[in-house]
Amino acid sequence: MMHIPTWRRVLIWLVCLGGLFFAAPNLFYDRVETANDARAVIETGQTNPELEADAGLWPEWMPSGLVNLGLDLRGGAHLLAEVQVEEVYAARMEAFWPEVRDALAARRDTVGFVTREEGGDPSELRVRISEAAEAATALEIVRGLATPVASLTGGGANDIDVRAEGAEIVVTLSEAERAATDDRTIRQALEIVRRRIDEVGTREPTIQRQGADRILIEVPGVGSAEEVKEIIGTTAQLTFQPVVSRTGDANESPGPNNEILPSLDEQGVFYILERNPVVTGEDLVDAQPAFDQNGRPAVNFRFNPTGARAFGDYTAENIGSPFAIVLDEEVISAPVIQSHIPGGSGIITGNFTVEESTQLAVLLRAGALPAELTFLEERTIGPELGADSIAAGKVAALVGAIGVVVFMILSYGLFGVFATVALSFNMVLIFAVLSILGATLTLPGIAGIVLTVGMAVDANVLVYERIREELKTARGPARAIHLGYEKALSAILDGNVTTLITALILFLVGSGPVRGFAVTLGLGILTSVFTAIFVTRLLIVMWFERRRPKTIEV
Repeated sequence: MMHIPTWRRVLIWLVCLGGLFFAAPNLFYDRVETANDARAVIETGQTNPELEADAGLWPEWMPSGLVNLGLDLRGGAHLLAEVQVEEVYAARMEAFWPEVRDALAARRDTVGFVTREEGGDPSELRVRISEAAEAATALEIVRGLATPVASLTGGGANDIDVRAEGAEIVVTLSEAERAATDDRTIRQALEIVRRRIDEVGTREPTIQRQGADRILIEVPGVGSAEEVKEIIGTTAQLTFQPVVSRTGDANESPGPNNEILPSLDEQGVFYILERNPVVTGEDLVDAQPAFDQNGRPAVNFRFNPTGARAFGDYTAENIGSPFAIVLDEEVISAPVIQSHIPGGSGIITGNFTVEESTQLAVLLRAGALPAELTFLEERTIGPELGADSIAAGKVAALVGAIGVVVFMILSYGLFGVFATVALSFNMVLIFAVLSILGATLTLPGIAGIVLTVGMAVDANVLVYERIREELKTARGPARAIHLGYEKALSAILDGNVTTLITALILFLVGSGPVRGFAVTLGLGILTSVFTAIFVTRLLIVMWFERRRPKTIEV
């Protein structure tokens, strides 16, 4: 009745030992963190004896995943920024004016002279023609410049709305294009902020969209919010460089006047490039997702007159050769020149999805922020507060654990000891899973773990109380233990499933600290059920098989 198959015993112990294996790096946090940082630098191609010594602080065959410490535990900066998306509308109209002017000027004999009206709404382009009677003709000419909205939700809509007001033609972005532009602007701002902060080497920053036009930025380990604002304000370096060759060896000699740079998306791929760029990001005016003549996703780009001349001359002489688009010393794309590209505008085609073409356009425009960031909230959290929080969390966990252990041993004797051992494995498994997931631990997360310590023995209490009831029927200890686990199982599952549902709801609707609490609480529930049902039972069965007691006291 108490038999547990050998394969199940082996599996249970393997899970427990695996938890110890993956949780172990957290016992040597500073050493593992230093080794991980050194290895990350070495992977970029940089190496020196000091880095190699740091990398050797932790064996490569051991897991190196850590439970990352959140902002409230490590200290750092918290900022909430609002992206001024309206600025992008004005920039789009400014860039669209030459195209409208040239299209109408080609029909000057019909529509007359073309002038731009200044001083109105910057998100509108107002164009006046001298022949007011031909407003309908001018309207159709400008409408012919519209292109489909390049987004998954565009639904075939055009990017501009055009209307006539007397002798004036008024051009605005359509609602579909405004929504797509807002999304691209926020994505671009997110990408730029993330790249600039990552360049500094901060660990586990939180950079995420919040609401329609806001970005939450939390950077652990920095000195102040002002320092983060300075980092965000820097300009990324974008260049277009000739490709010499492609290689998989980061240490290959690039040759004189060349350099070797890694690919952004292709792991282990490097490009040898000519050091002198054809054009730089300063010459790039715009880049937008679009569709080619076959309806496939692509990226349109446009240079200023200086960049247009340089790029046009280069493409004319290098048809069939690849050129690299480099952002912050990483090759983000290396398309092949299909034809001469005069006029400063061209299209990048490839096996893109709409999502990938949008992302490439974001990266191309990442030389500068697309719109001003207004910081609505900024806080600097000192590391001393985090250290105090960790110390307080340790004390709380220790006091809670001691209280639970004392209560269980006094109440259930040897069976309470088994529950205590299972509780220890429960904590190990929680940290193992958090380490594997690379989760970030916050102060509410510590609260979730402390709560789990108290809840972890609930299942054991239910089982032990049920065993006590079964012992009164005098069916023998083996039968009582078997029925205790069997009849308590439904109550254990009901109680923990309802708590797990609550944790899931908190995770889905909450944010930041609330989600941290939900994660640790949810994981604690799963691991505590495992240790109570499987680990504790295995310990009891192994003890019973060894001792064969006639009676037991629970």
